[in-house]
Amino acid sequence: MLRIVAVLLLLAAIGIGGWNYALHWRPSESRYPRQGIDVSHHQGAIDWPALPAQQVDFAYIKATEGGDHRDRRFAENWAAAGRVGITRGAYHFFTLCRSGADQAANFIATVPLDPNALPPVIDLEFGGNCAARPSTAVLITELAAFIRPVEARFGKPVTLYLTREFDAAYGLSKRVQRPLWLRRLVLEPNWGARPWSIWQASSFRRVRGIAGRVDWNVMRP
Repeated sequence: MLRIVAVLLLLAAIGIGGWNYALHWRPSESRYPRQGIDVSHHQGAIDWPALPAQQVDFAYIKATEGGDHRDRRFAENWAAAGRVGITRGAYHFFTLCRSGADQAANFIATVPLDPNALPPVIDLEFGGNCAARPSTAVLITELAAFIRPVEARFGKPVTLYLTREFDAAYGLSKRVQRPLWLRRLVLEPNWGARPWSIWQASSFRRVRGIAGRVDWNVMRP
């Protein structure tokens, strides 16, 4: 019985150690010198001054969703990231239930002009989206209606954030010629029609200054 208990305790310790390692794991800094986070109101109040010392080089901050929703912490996060010298960018969660033009107007009205900001990002995924599933032709038309005014306003090509499931359904990595931000946990993405520019490598990293887990990303050198 004592031997069984000892084995169980050893397995528990290994499990705890492995999970602790996973919470703090990130891709090699020598291979990917620029690493950072993406955040929204779900992270709550962020202690931004604590982040630069933890190799948070950039932050993508949720600005808007759909045609009328604005992230309630966007203005606070945007200003705070700028104050501590973290390169910042804004992203928009693209809903399948609203026109691209309406969503572009929402994003443009919310995000300040900053010539040093990262390119705007369109978040394209099924998780948290509405139940509508437009045809590929309709989706590309609405994306174009979003992309044109946003790129005209901010002067930079938008980046497409894609999950594998969304890209499998619509093939946007092949059909829309814009930089790609691909999600694949731990392992470098092996999908997408073109090489990625940003890789979302973890959705469970812990950093001081943020309560709970946060997404961790790297930029291609």
